[in-house]
Amino acid sequence: MRITGGRLRGHRFTPPANKWPTRPTTDFSKEALYNILTNRIDFDEVRFLDLFGGTGNHCYECISRGAQSATYVDKHGPAVKFVKEMAVKLKIEEELNIYKTDVFKFIKTSQATFNLIFAGPPYPLKNIPDIPRIIMADKMLEETGILIVEHNPNENLQEMQGFQEQRKYGQTIFSFFQH
Repeated sequence: MRITGGRLRGHRFTPPANKWPTRPTTDFSKEALYNILTNRIDFDEVRFLDLFGGTGNHCYECISRGAQSATYVDKHGPAVKFVKEMAVKLKIEEELNIYKTDVFKFIKTSQATFNLIFAGPPYPLKNIPDIPRIIMADKMLEETGILIVEHNPNENLQEMQGFQEQRKYGQTIFSFFQH
């Protein structure tokens, strides 16, 4: 895995794979996603939230590209430990807020607002459609913000409130939402 843009561009990292319940976004689809975002947002103004953060891949990418802050949420202890270690290694501890908790609990209790939210839940998760439903109903996503949900073709989110478009890269689909 590697960071594809910004000041940390080219930095490679390899998370330990033993029994991790994560499915990292591939470099190919991540690079395509950030090419889209670069044309839509000013990363210097981004306050980023990464739900089901796994390896921290998207947080590193946003911080590298100049985000004001990044918030990482995951409940898997080894993943959280890895992200804390990477934050120190990349010298981004001040820019990265790390929460070891259930994503749905975080969404329901957090008072923070974000203008870019990425959710990359495990594909077998049965309540993936609840993610955009809850976020779009709450005040977590700012009025001009963007929510991106990564999923596979088994999920159809196109009829949900705020759906704008989707982009497909192999078995990876990014669905974009806005108010």
